[in-house]
Amino acid sequence: MAFQKISRRSLLRGVGVSGAAASMSLPRLEAMEPESDSVDADGKPLDRPPVRTAFLFMPNGVNAPNWTPAVKVDPETKKPTDQYDLSPMLRSLAKVKDDMILLENLHHPGLNNKNGHWPKVPAFLSGGHVLQTSGRDMNTGNTSADQLLAAKIGSKTPLPSFELGVDAAYTGVDNIGGGFTRIYGSHIAWRDPRTPVPKEIIPQLAFDRLFRGTNVGPVLSGLDPTTREVAKSLQGDDTSVLDLVREDAKNLQRKLGTTDRAKLDEYLESVRSIERRIEVSMKPQRRWINEGKLEIPRPGPGIPNDHIEHVRLMLDIMVMAFWTDTTRVSTFMFGNAQTGRTFSFLNGVKTSFHGISHHENDPKKIAVYEQIGTWHVEQVAYLLEKMKSLSEGDSTLLDNSLVMFGSSLRDGNRHETENLPLLLAGRGGGSVRTGRRLTAPEKTPLCNLYLSMMERMGVHQDVFGTSTGKLDLS
Repeated sequence: MAFQKISRRSLLRGVGVSGAAASMSLPRLEAMEPESDSVDADGKPLDRPPVRTAFLFMPNGVNAPNWTPAVKVDPETKKPTDQYDLSPMLRSLAKVKDDMILLENLHHPGLNNKNGHWPKVPAFLSGGHVLQTSGRDMNTGNTSADQLLAAKIGSKTPLPSFELGVDAAYTGVDNIGGGFTRIYGSHIAWRDPRTPVPKEIIPQLAFDRLFRGTNVGPVLSGLDPTTREVAKSLQGDDTSVLDLVREDAKNLQRKLGTTDRAKLDEYLESVRSIERRIEVSMKPQRRWINEGKLEIPRPGPGIPNDHIEHVRLMLDIMVMAFWTDTTRVSTFMFGNAQTGRTFSFLNGVKTSFHGISHHENDPKKIAVYEQIGTWHVEQVAYLLEKMKSLSEGDSTLLDNSLVMFGSSLRDGNRHETENLPLLLAGRGGGSVRTGRRLTAPEKTPLCNLYLSMMERMGVHQDVFGTSTGKLDLS
């Protein structure tokens, strides 16, 4: 008997992956009602704000000579110091220079280098060897760092993690680039080596997700009036994920063969099982409540035509997610691998980021390539300055965060993967010494950084991915 073929796109839509990511929520429980003081799971007052972690990804690398600052030498000892002057690409970070670390000589050993872009993206946060495949047997070699954190501490907040971006996930296979599924290049967050975590790219849906199905209590007092009313209207949605996608699932099952129907049934039952476990055994945690106001109104529907507005809305929503303690783990993708976005809104730019990254050492092309990369750094500066402006007692939101920004490539023209362009901002609640460059030994695994970040989030791991130890951030 012949069955109708189903595209991967319709399968994902049919089982409601994007809906599940946007709609999964806990039922309202009395234990969730916040009190005047922020307390932990045992009812003890929190004496300090929680640490939040964000991973920001930029595709296509940088113009390395104008990213890396010159080495400063101590005039007395004649030895290199950990101080530096901001390079041309980093000048927009002047106001937060003392709040960050410039990271050098980090990379992922053991990458699948059969393609310049696609397998590098999922490896960015996992460090795994990505299997070359057209999509049926995806394997990134490891869970991503953000999702390991979400699994360990995600029960402390309404959203275990928060995945954001601006590009819709790609489909199909990059046959020119070695036969890798383009799904690899669309996700940096992987729940396990075979399961990408969908990212939200529509600002209004991302915004609404912060409040749907949760009781934010005193958090409301810290929101602007319009946002406060929206949050109230979104509270109390305890609908099951499966209830939301039931009709789509039924329609999909009619189109599948016996084997695929069994797989889908098994998948849906596993989701139901998780829901039951959450309802029965999860111990809700109190949220950290900040004083003051955060003026971020609800975005309009759809995707803004202005790319700058789109990016900044998503970054604003991430800030709100951290400030309201809706999540403590988030990712943001400035673009997918080989993004075809044209940055024509920049003066003199008439090409896509990926296209110009293959600059062939042409000075004119390199200048445009650098201009696009510099724009991305400016958006990071926007985020960090906003986080620094939000007080949390005698500290700031940035002080109580760890924000990593970087790319899976150093130079897009040569697809270099060693000494990746990376920076880490925030003091991790006071446990990170900022205002310096950290030059690790050559070819130090990037996963060493992730181990150190996890430790500051209260997650103690001996090994992650290709790690050989912890990076000294103190």
